[in-house]
Amino acid sequence: MVVGGGLGGLAASALLARAGHRVVLLEASGELGGKSRRVLLGGERIDTGPSLVTFPAVWDELLRRLDDGRRPVSDVGRLDLVRMPEVGRYYLRGEETSLPVAPDHPWYPAWRRFCDLHAPLADDVSTLLHTEPLDRAALPALRRLLGVYGSRLTTRAYLDGLPWLPDGLREIIAIHTLNAGVSPSRTPALYASMPAIMAETGVWVPRGGVHEVVLALARLAEAAGVEVRRDEPVVRIERGRVVTVHAEHRADVVVGALDADRLASLVGLGRAPARTRPRVRPRTLSCSGIAVYGVLREDLPATLATHSVVLPTKPAALYRSLEAGDEPADTMAFVNQYRPGEVYPNTRSTVGILLTAPADGGRYTVEHPFVRREVERISAALGLDAPLTDHLDEHVVLDPQHYGAFGEPHGALYGAARPPWLSGPLHRPSYCDPWRPWLWRVGASVHPGGGIPAVLGGAMLAVARLLRATPA
Repeated sequence: MVVGGGLGGLAASALLARAGHRVVLLEASGELGGKSRRVLLGGERIDTGPSLVTFPAVWDELLRRLDDGRRPVSDVGRLDLVRMPEVGRYYLRGEETSLPVAPDHPWYPAWRRFCDLHAPLADDVSTLLHTEPLDRAALPALRRLLGVYGSRLTTRAYLDGLPWLPDGLREIIAIHTLNAGVSPSRTPALYASMPAIMAETGVWVPRGGVHEVVLALARLAEAAGVEVRRDEPVVRIERGRVVTVHAEHRADVVVGALDADRLASLVGLGRAPARTRPRVRPRTLSCSGIAVYGVLREDLPATLATHSVVLPTKPAALYRSLEAGDEPADTMAFVNQYRPGEVYPNTRSTVGILLTAPADGGRYTVEHPFVRREVERISAALGLDAPLTDHLDEHVVLDPQHYGAFGEPHGALYGAARPPWLSGPLHRPSYCDPWRPWLWRVGASVHPGGGIPAVLGGAMLAVARLLRATPA
């Protein structure tokens, strides 16, 4: 039994079914995808959740494992990946650069030196995403990574140890750790390599939008024989039994693909259900987000990049505010705009304005003072003559209260913040509950962020362990 139909739950269910197990996947809502959803505004398609696909080799590895010498199913999971012209265009205190940095930019020599050091690690990182860290096959990759990072094991420590790196470029590289929801001091040094690897090997969007990943996983699960039940909220999980609002299911093994807190409340690990729990922050949480998705009345200037990133004036102050759960003075923002026909089959341009926000469980609108102030700051940085939200014909806002409705109750995108030595493949909780050998975890239950390939790689690792423990 797999509980939760996000990316991790779908991938795990397909792998288990292909290994010969009878698999039922229970999804509380009417839609699959978890935080990766699709909305329609004015008839135009907009995807929420992840904006890009990185390390496409991980997707290829998932398809290979699903075939594995048997009647192939991978054809139903093929994606038409479109490579973006750049990772993004970055704005920081009046400085502007793209990644990769252009040869005529003052930062180019330092960027080239940084890339020459880190881009060759791309295959090693791909290997580690779907290989057990102590597996013999992973050891050469680990040695090469440690040879680069040395004893500086966090992103912040490593980057601060490179005196030749310009301060602005250092902050641009460091802020990518917010993809895991936490500051550079909380992530392994591995995260420092990601911008260089992405710039050299590419970032991608499936033709039709990132939600095509969810649809492909659903097709793969169906082809593998998974029974998918939507609108089936789970209210209790016990050994041998999963109880939903509609029925009771027998299960030898349960794979939880929910947020860790929500899964704990269903298993009865001493935490109250999210709807009855007081709205206080009991510990340090990863960040949340305020996302404004909309349809544009007219196209933005052609000079604007598809993916723009506006950094805060003082990144260190933002990290402190996020950890404390306080509204920051200013924040990091993504602006993703897609023109008709470029990726989506839309007739009008669409935009997503994604503000990094504290996990405060709050409700926000475009008129909220923080949102309005940040949109004005971002729009000015992009050189627009009016706030971006003034250009929208229709819009929807997703906020910490929205994310808290089906995930961590305060809206933290990746649950509790973890120390760097418990990030990546070393999880707490682990894939398998040592006190409940019938309970396994994938997706948001264990993973502290890091994008689509990390979630899919984690599902592959967890299922490989589960199959060794529970042969078909």
